[in-house]
Amino acid sequence: MDKNIINGEMLVHIPMCTHKDAKKVLAILADDSIRNELAKYDAEIVYSDSFNIDGIFDVVIYNSDVLDDFVMANVMRNLDGVCGVFASKVISFDENTELMKNSLSVVAKNFWIAMPYKSDAGMMILGSKKYHPQADIILDRSDFIEANYYNTELHNASFVMPNYIQKPLTGIAKR
Repeated sequence: MDKNIINGEMLVHIPMCTHKDAKKVLAILADDSIRNELAKYDAEIVYSDSFNIDGIFDVVIYNSDVLDDFVMANVMRNLDGVCGVFASKVISFDENTELMKNSLSVVAKNFWIAMPYKSDAGMMILGSKKYHPQADIILDRSDFIEANYYNTELHNASFVMPNYIQKPLTGIAKR
């Protein structure tokens, strides 16, 4: 299966099926796959190639694995401070353990929940101010999404990591 399709589905459906009622979504660096998946939701969607955007959004989706303090400052400027949800690609743990841990740390500083998740397209991070991606999954959405890769069971399973990843991330990830 095309990794761009998998990436789009997992970057979109995980946060959109976690947030209780996402009405405004900001998608940074969205490709066609992300745009196709976001079109399945009844929400106001703003697409941008940068964070030079005004407004407060329920969900911010960032299609890049460059996560640093500058990026997070911009995310936090645009994200609802009470119950906002953020999703981003991240460099895989196997590819660069320290960079992945640093990226997760940057996200974790700003969110009550910061959890890595995985798919056949790579690793991603979800940051949430309120909603837990497994405990608060919106089944009325996740069960009925027409997707090639994503489904409710995969949503939950994507947060389960093997011990060689989970143990070094203990104390960084916020579950």
